[in-house]
Amino acid sequence: MGQTYEVITPRLRSFIEEQPVFFVATAPLSEQGRVNLSPKGRAGTLVVLDELTLAYLDFGGSHAETLAHLRENGRITLMWCAFTGPPKVLRVHGHGDPVFRDDPRFAELVGRFGDADGAGLRSVVLVHAEQVSDSCGFAVPLMEYQDEREEHVRYFGRKSEEEFAAYCASKPFNPVSIDGLPALPLPLPPRT
Repeated sequence: MGQTYEVITPRLRSFIEEQPVFFVATAPLSEQGRVNLSPKGRAGTLVVLDELTLAYLDFGGSHAETLAHLRENGRITLMWCAFTGPPKVLRVHGHGDPVFRDDPRFAELVGRFGDADGAGLRSVVLVHAEQVSDSCGFAVPLMEYQDEREEHVRYFGRKSEEEFAAYCASKPFNPVSIDGLPALPLPLPPRT
C-alpha cells in the first residue's frame, strides 16, 4: 500500500518519466479562494532535476491560476496516476517557484527540456519536494494512451512573440487569478 519517501528515488523517477500526463494542484490562502487543479501533458515538458527538485514548462493559456497561487504562497502538489501497468498514484507535495522570462535562471532551466521548449512558453515552474508519497491506485481505471494532441503547439506556433505577448495581455485571468491575485507579470518580456 502507500509509502512515504525522503527523496525521488530512481524507481519513482522512472515512473514519473513514463507517465504521459500529470496533474498540478495549488490553492490561495483565502478560505473563499478557489482551489486549482490543472492537467499537464505535452511530452518532455517535465524533468526531474535531482532527487528533490522537478521543473515543468508553463505554456500560455486562458488562465494563470497556478502562477498566482505560487506567487502568493508557493504551495503545490504534483500527481501522477498509472493508467497502464501496475496500479499506482504518486504525489510530490512541495514548494513551487515560478521562474519568469526575465529571471536569470530562465534560459538555463529551459535548456534542460531540449526539444520540448516551444512557442507560447510563459515560465518554468520549479518544484522543491517536501514530501513524496505513493498510494495503491486500485481505483484508477486502465486507459490506453493514443497520442499527443497537437492543437496547443500549432496554435501558439502560429503566433509571433509580439502576438503571444498581446494574447497574454488580452486574457483577463493571465495578469490576475480568478480571485484577483497577481499572476503573470505583464508586459511579457521577450525571450532572450
